[in-house]
Amino acid sequence: MKYTEKQISKMASPISQSENEKCKNAIRMVRDAMKKLNYTDDGKDIRSYMTESYSYALDLRQQYTGKKITLLVQGSYANKTNIPTESDVDVAVILESTFIAKYRAGATDSNYGFTDGTFSASELKDEVEKALKQHFGYQGVKRHDKCIKVIGNTYRVDADIVPAYRYRDYSNDYINDSNNYIGGIEIRPDSGGRIINYPEQHIKLGIAKNKVTKYNFKKCVRIIKSMREDMEENGYAVSSKISSFGLESLLWNVDVSAYTKYSNILRYTFDEVISFFKNDFWKFDDYTEANGIKPLFPDIATKSAYQKFINDLYDFYEYDIKE
Repeated sequence: MKYTEKQISKMASPISQSENEKCKNAIRMVRDAMKKLNYTDDGKDIRSYMTESYSYALDLRQQYTGKKITLLVQGSYANKTNIPTESDVDVAVILESTFIAKYRAGATDSNYGFTDGTFSASELKDEVEKALKQHFGYQGVKRHDKCIKVIGNTYRVDADIVPAYRYRDYSNDYINDSNNYIGGIEIRPDSGGRIINYPEQHIKLGIAKNKVTKYNFKKCVRIIKSMREDMEENGYAVSSKISSFGLESLLWNVDVSAYTKYSNILRYTFDEVISFFKNDFWKFDDYTEANGIKPLFPDIATKSAYQKFINDLYDFYEYDIKE
């Protein structure tokens, strides 16, 4: 399929400044629901987690119990890598007063003076579901394995609400400093198991990568997401293993030189990025997610799916040289 520079530039552009308010509204929506269960923001305003992102946060506490949660916009909206078909704002509801810790060898809770928590992530999910249904009605809220879906309408946004524990990694702390940890979140799906993610690290490292690549990193992320949709519409079988976050992480691993080789010609830059992968397949085992912590490819099947996608993409697109 042929693309002009104008088409490539349109794909690369952020959707609109209105996305900023959409993310704030998602926070307000969850806050207002949780107030029905005696949570309060103590009059605090929604804060920007980091500049150059649409990630917003708000701290709440439940009156009379001392439970504390943080509402955090995460995902493609927060990182400004969403495309028009990605309509759901992703809000993590992070249980701060009970957390999961990982320690260096030989260390335990007692080294830090921690005691067992009394409130679980599953209880939090039940609580959040109850609050949302009380606030929006049962028809507008659907519980899923990992999240609670709020179905948008004319006065509220589509949102995926993800209840989770705070996850604290103390592996590199050797002085028993309770504040010296890498922060993540741990999701407990209804189906069982545990998923550890690092949304704050993702936001920070994404901004850093974007700056050092002269702001071409996130442009290319939006381009490759849009091209994936074009491939599917043109009969390419794109594996379900290819996710939006996976594509963003894939491009996060590209050398800065590929993003900065050309100036002001996006089709050349994007071509350089895809060509980089073609010569880097043998290093895919070293790729990490955009948080810089978790391996991007947990198994051979996932790695192979991404390699096939890159090969198919390389064959799929070309540039209209008549432009």
